[in-house]
Amino acid sequence: MGEMIVVQDLVKNYGDFCAVNHIAFTVPEGKIFGFLGPNGAGKTTTIKMLTTVLDPTSGSIRVNGHDPTREQRAVRRSFGIVFQDPSLDDELTAQENMDLHGILYGVPRAERLKRIDMLVDFVGLADRKNDFVKQYSGGMKRRLEVARALLHKPRILFLDEPTIGLDPQTRNHIWGYIQQLSKEENVTVFFTTHYMEEADRVADDVAVIDHGKIVAEGTPAELKAKTNAATLEDAFIALTGHAIREEEATSADRMRMMGKVWRGAGRR
Repeated sequence: MGEMIVVQDLVKNYGDFCAVNHIAFTVPEGKIFGFLGPNGAGKTTTIKMLTTVLDPTSGSIRVNGHDPTREQRAVRRSFGIVFQDPSLDDELTAQENMDLHGILYGVPRAERLKRIDMLVDFVGLADRKNDFVKQYSGGMKRRLEVARALLHKPRILFLDEPTIGLDPQTRNHIWGYIQQLSKEENVTVFFTTHYMEEADRVADDVAVIDHGKIVAEGTPAELKAKTNAATLEDAFIALTGHAIREEEATSADRMRMMGKVWRGAGRR
């Protein structure tokens, strides 16, 4: 089993403010890795560095063996990403949204059409692929975003709050797809969430970041044992405190992030 994400002594400064402060972690191939923290802890900044949107101030990153600062195209082709905020075009059908994504990533047409059919079936949307996305429920849109992120056969799937605002049934369905994908296709999953019960249930390993530093890392069971907590949520609060934090990034920030990734992926 290889190491799909390797982060060593990673730092990101904005002037005098240190958003990410000498963090290190490793995510093995095929594992589901939860990256947890309060708002403003440094999660989104870290994801931006992993996905080539931001350059680190110092330290090193390897994503599928590639350096995001020097091998951006190779890194971008290695991952798919699902953002917290909606990123589909409501005025296009599911088929058209998928097709556009495949074109941006340079997937040949014959392979693209075959992959679209397979993936919309995988997420249970085969009978709705020609419907406009504006007719979809929130859960259906989320499933389509997961399918779209997988179109170019990424080795790594980044999920930023993938189930926020969804009902428990839809959340369970989406995590079922993701766990199946990890198990059957050996895709590495890196996700953030504020639903601690999700992380407890699906993550193989977890890192907790707070004020830019990783304060704990291990399996959910290990973190609960370390803090003498009955639940991962209790462990999380024990590690990060009770204070309410400011939001880490706006919707516009995330849309700009997606635009930068896609523009880079589309360059030839």
